[in-house]
Amino acid sequence: MAIKVVTDSTSYIPYHLREEYDISVVSLGVTIDAETFREEDMDNEDFYVRMAQAKSLPTSSQPAPREFYQVFENKLRENHDVVGIFLSSEMSGTYSTALMVKNMLLEKYPAAKIEIVDGRSNSMELGFAVLAAAKAAKAGQPMEEVIAQAKYVMERSRFLFVPDTLHYLQKGGRIGGAAALLGSLLQIRPILTVIDGKTALLSKVRKKERALQEIVKIFLTDIEQKGLEDAVIHHINFPREAQALAEQLAQRTGRVIPVYSIGPVIGLHVGPGTLGIAYYTKEKRD
Repeated sequence: MAIKVVTDSTSYIPYHLREEYDISVVSLGVTIDAETFREEDMDNEDFYVRMAQAKSLPTSSQPAPREFYQVFENKLRENHDVVGIFLSSEMSGTYSTALMVKNMLLEKYPAAKIEIVDGRSNSMELGFAVLAAAKAAKAGQPMEEVIAQAKYVMERSRFLFVPDTLHYLQKGGRIGGAAALLGSLLQIRPILTVIDGKTALLSKVRKKERALQEIVKIFLTDIEQKGLEDAVIHHINFPREAQALAEQLAQRTGRVIPVYSIGPVIGLHVGPGTLGIAYYTKEKRD
């Protein structure tokens, strides 16, 4: 018997790490021009080409309950316990569906141990918590410690990102049309983060270059004060610029910082050209 960790596709954990730590993934869905796909089955670059050509803005959907059921039940049949860590409940119904499926399975397997954790974020801010839990599980730690390791990271993590345009935020209803128009005219770029499980505005500056300089400054200040455990550069269909940012931060920190692409579900809400930094520190953030 072992503990197996399950997450969803918006964690964007690279496949080699999923394999190394035996992390299972349930997939959210994307609908584009009346066709629906599992995010896990889509190539990121192909999706953003299709999104640019789409007649309307694509939409996303939570994983199907049957996919949760199959993944969880497969672990239970192998006599394993399950810890599921999922996309923030403030951003999606994924977490609540996981809870529903847990209760269904406990009726069939009353002795099963299934714990569901609200990851309170997405992308690798979520992924770092998942990885921490999976490492503890692989090391043979008990359920309580596996969950504690995930929460340890969640208390120390941060995700800062800068969209290239306000178009997708406005289309998705996250900012008003007037604000988007004014922001575009004035070249205002918001610096976004995640607070209490929701996407939130951290600050606004003129021009994207200055916004990127600001998130670098915030990142460097955080790690100077609290130490750095791990970090990644995230991008939405913007690989060259993301690599340049990673190289800049490598020079400043003396550490190699990997570059990970953000997939369709989060990408369609924020838009191509987005750059960001997801990281967590040694000491707890205020």
